Amino acid sequence: MTRIPSKSEILSWISENPTKAAKRDIAKAFGIKGAARIDLKRLLKELEEEGKLTKRRSSYRDAEELPPVAVLEVVGADADGDLFARPLEWKGEGAEPRILMMLRSSDPALGPGDRILGRLTVDKTEDHSHTARMIRRIGTNPQRILGVFRQASEGGRVLPIDKGSDKQWTVAAGATGGAKDGELVEAEQAGPKGRMGMPKARIIARLGDPTEPRAVSLIAIHQHGIPDHFPDEVVAEADRAKPASLTGRTDLRDMPLITIDPWDARDHDDACFVEADPDPKNAGGFIIWVAIADVAHYVTPGSALDREARKRGNSTYFPDRVVPMLPDRLSGDLCSLHEGVERACLAVAMRIDMAGNKIDHSFHRGLMKSVASLNYEEVQAAVDGQPNDKVAPLMDDIITPLYDAFTALMKARAQRQPLELDLPERQIVLDDNGKVTSVQYKERLDAHRLIEEFMVLANVAAAETLVAKKSPLLFRVHEEPSPEKLDALREVATASGLVLAKGQVLKTAHLNKLLKGASDTDNDELMNMATLRSMTQAYYFPENFGHFGLALRAYAHFTSPIRRYSDLIVHRALIKAHGWGDDGLSDWDIEHLTDTAKQISDTERRSMTAERDTTDRYLAAFLSDRVGAELTGRISGIAKFGVFVKLDETGADGMIPIRTLGREYFHYDAESQTLMGSDTGMVIGLGQRVTVKLAEAAPVTGGLIVELLTLEDRVMPKGPSRGRGKPPRRKVGSARKKTAKTARKVKRTRK
Repeated sequence: MTRIPSKSEILSWISENPTKAAKRDIAKAFGIKGAARIDLKRLLKELEEEGKLTKRRSSYRDAEELPPVAVLEVVGADADGDLFARPLEWKGEGAEPRILMMLRSSDPALGPGDRILGRLTVDKTEDHSHTARMIRRIGTNPQRILGVFRQASEGGRVLPIDKGSDKQWTVAAGATGGAKDGELVEAEQAGPKGRMGMPKARIIARLGDPTEPRAVSLIAIHQHGIPDHFPDEVVAEADRAKPASLTGRTDLRDMPLITIDPWDARDHDDACFVEADPDPKNAGGFIIWVAIADVAHYVTPGSALDREARKRGNSTYFPDRVVPMLPDRLSGDLCSLHEGVERACLAVAMRIDMAGNKIDHSFHRGLMKSVASLNYEEVQAAVDGQPNDKVAPLMDDIITPLYDAFTALMKARAQRQPLELDLPERQIVLDDNGKVTSVQYKERLDAHRLIEEFMVLANVAAAETLVAKKSPLLFRVHEEPSPEKLDALREVATASGLVLAKGQVLKTAHLNKLLKGASDTDNDELMNMATLRSMTQAYYFPENFGHFGLALRAYAHFTSPIRRYSDLIVHRALIKAHGWGDDGLSDWDIEHLTDTAKQISDTERRSMTAERDTTDRYLAAFLSDRVGAELTGRISGIAKFGVFVKLDETGADGMIPIRTLGREYFHYDAESQTLMGSDTGMVIGLGQRVTVKLAEAAPVTGGLIVELLTLEDRVMPKGPSRGRGKPPRRKVGSARKKTAKTARKVKRTRK
C-alpha cells in the first residue's frame, strides 16, 4: 500500500523544491500513484484551507515566505556570539522565522531592539531559516562625505570635494579605517553635530587614488550635483510606511503575474500576464495585463518623500552603483514587486486583436502577488528550448502566451513604423575593485523587445485615458527634427548614395527606408549616427505635441514610478480621474505642472550627462595602459577643432586635433560636416573607416586623444602643416551645389 506523506513532509518538500510544486511533481517525489492521488489531493486542499499553502493555477507555494528585502528587529546574540533578528512584519501562522545576521566589518555594532533594513537569503538550518545582510539601520541617517583624506599626527582630516565646500571634517585615530594620505575616501558623520570646532567623521570606505576607476562614479555624482543623501525626515517617513491592504483595491493576487528584468535589477516595478480573449468576437486576440508598483500610495503629494523625489526627478545609474529616487525601504522593498509578496499596484488590462491593434483597455487599483521574478536571459533561453528549473513550470500557461501576444504586437508595430535605429548599447563590466575588465555590447533579445512593447502599449493607454477624462498630466514629448537638422541629414545621405526627399511631411517610415537602404553597407553605422543626431531631445510637458520617434499621437510615462517622477504624476492623475482615493493629483501638482516638467526634464539631462561622463572616464582608465596601440574605428563627428572617432572595440570616442592632420590646411564645412584639404582636396567626412594610434588617455577627464594613421586604408602623411598662415579659403558655394562634388571626392578618397 502506498504511504501518504504527512503534512509537514509535504510542506518541507515544497519549501526545498519551490520550482517543482505542481501536484504531479509532489506525487512523483513521494511515489504516489493510482487511487492514492485522491488522498494527496485531499491533503493539499486541507493545507490550502489552513493557509499553509497557496495555490497558483497548477502549483502550490509556501504561504509563509519572507520578501527579499524586509525590516528586521535584532533580538540578540546566542552563546556563540551569532546575532539573530526577527521580521518586523510577519503574517504567517507558523513559527516566526529566525534570521542570522551576516555583518560586515564596516557595519555598525547592533544590539537587541535595533531595527534595520536587511536583504534576506533563504538558508534553512536547525537554528535559522534565513540569513540577512544589513542595508542600513532604521532611524539613523548619518551624513555622508566624499573627500580626500589628509593624515595628521593623530587621526586626520577629510577635505570634501564638493563644489563650494570649504568645511573640513576631523577623523579620530581609531576611525581612519586605514586610509592613507591623499586617498579618496567616503566618510560619514560620527556623533552628534557640534556647534564648536570641526565636525567629526569616520572613514567607511577607502576609494584609493582619486584617478582610479572605483572613484569615478562618486566624482560624477558630486561634480553634477546629483543628490545622493536622503534627508532624515525623508528616511523617517519611508521607514514609517506599512504594506498596503486590500481595502478599496481589486484583488489580483490569484493572477499569475511575473516580472522580467535584468539579472542584477534591485527593484521590480512592472509585472505582466497574458490570457486569450474569451470574447468570440475577438477570436485569436489577447488580454494583456500590465501591473505597475503603486508608488503613489506611499509618496503622497506635498510629503517629504514627494519633495525629495521631485527634486531628484529620477534615479541615476552608473556601472557600479545606483543613486535612487526613493529610499531603500520603498525602492527595494514596499514598492518592489518581489516574488511571492503582496504588493499594491496600478494595473491596466488591454485587449488586442490578432493583428496587435488595441481594441480597448481598463485601469484598476489592485493588490497583486508575483509568482516569479525572472531575468531576460533565462526567459529567452527557455523560449529557445533550454528552460531552467524555475521557468519550465511556467512555460505553457505564462511564458508562451506572453510571446504569442508579442508576435501580434510586432505586426501592429510594423504598420506603425516607429524609428528603427540600430545603435548597440555598451555595457561596462567591473571587477570587485571597480576596475573595468571588459566593454561589451548588450545583446538585444526578444525578451527585451517583448517587455518594451508591453510597456509602450501601457503608456499609450495611460495617455489616452487621461486625455479622454480631460485630466491634467505630463506627456512624454518628442518633436520631429528641425529643417536645419534634416538638411544636414540629407547631405550625409546624398554623400552615401542615398536619398531623403524634400517637399513631404516627414514620417518615421521615410527615415526607416533610409536606414534600410544603408543596412549591410559601409554606410550603415554612419546613417544610424547621422539619423540619431538629427533627432530632437525628448522632454516632459503638460501639452501634447506627440511622440515622433515612436510614431504615436499621445504618449505618457506610466510604467516606472520607482525611478521616474513623471510616472508618479501620471499615477496620481489616474487615481484622481478614477476617484480611487485622496492621494491623487493635488491642486499644487496641477498648478505647478509646467515647473515640474522643466525640473524633471533638467534632472533627466543631468543624469544622462553624469552617466556619459562616468562612462568616458571608465573607458579612458580601461585604455590608459594601451597608449601607443593602433585601433580601428569610424569617424563619428567633425568639428572646427578636430575629428571624433568612435573606436570599434570599446565604442569610446577619441579626438584627433586638427593640428595633427597631415601637412596641409583643412577647411571646415559645417553644412556637410566635412574637412577638405587645401592642397589635395582630400575630404574627411562622417562614417569613414580609420586606423588611429592612441596618443593619450586621461581617466580624470575621460579624454582620449588619437593620431590618424590611415583614412579608408590610405596612409596619412606625417608632420606639421606647411607654414602657420591660413591659406585662402576655396569658394565652396552652397551645400546644394557642392553635394555632387563632395560625393565624387569622398569616392575618390576611398579608392
